[in-house]
Amino acid sequence: MEINITTLIENSLGEHTGLAVEHGLSFLVESGPHSVLFDTGQSDRYIRNAEKLGKELSSVRNVVLSHGHYDHSGGFRSFVEKRGKGTLTLWTGKGFFDQKYGKSGPSLQYLGNDFDEDFLNSHAVEHRTVASGKTEVVPGIWIVSGYSRIHPEEPVNPRFCKRIALDGSFQEDTFEDEILLVVESKRGLVVIVGCAHPGILNMLDTVATLFNQKVYALLGGTHLVEADQKRIGDTLKIFQEMDISVLGISHCSGSAAIEQSISMMDLSFHNNTGTSIILRDDEI
Repeated sequence: MEINITTLIENSLGEHTGLAVEHGLSFLVESGPHSVLFDTGQSDRYIRNAEKLGKELSSVRNVVLSHGHYDHSGGFRSFVEKRGKGTLTLWTGKGFFDQKYGKSGPSLQYLGNDFDEDFLNSHAVEHRTVASGKTEVVPGIWIVSGYSRIHPEEPVNPRFCKRIALDGSFQEDTFEDEILLVVESKRGLVVIVGCAHPGILNMLDTVATLFNQKVYALLGGTHLVEADQKRIGDTLKIFQEMDISVLGISHCSGSAAIEQSISMMDLSFHNNTGTSIILRDDEI
């Protein structure tokens, strides 16, 4: 069996300069007969990129959105409106539809979704919410949620907040809705993250507890863009101690973390737009 994980969109370009980029993230995971879309960027650009990369999205029956921020969910509406016939299931964490904002001094900017549950119902999209533990989407592809937050060096940035519907007040957003994807392979687990707001080490520790298997590869956004040099270095050392073989971070990871990861780990790379990871059972 072959597993192919393609970055449909990310903040930066790789060698294929004909692809579009944006501040966002989207992965297509193809595992045997199954295709799962993980995040949808902030617009429909990832759909156009998929066409240029020869990726067929019409066979996707499961979409997993890591959390309710526009740069990960903004392209979902276009996907639904452009899709053909067939069932479609959206998987999210609990609280995905909370009204999410970012503070900038005295001002607020809306960072949340541009669709709601009424949109899902009107387009016959099944919505499944996961709250904790691991949930299998299709054989060999899992969602993990509900992380043990044991690393004090990984605080959530207090500028992120959400509005409470009952009284209109605001409170800190701790990203209880954030979920990640785990793909099982013969080489070990491939972990795909959207932004890792709850802390990438907290998230990986939870994966290790739930699966008791080696993490072979880590892909996606780690939100180390806000970390100082010491935290970046300490985090990368823990990745090495975990014996993660392949590291392809991007998006909100920040240039400092990406550059340092490439210098510290042999199989580390900037996982930018158009990049694919292909794992074959006969190449173990």
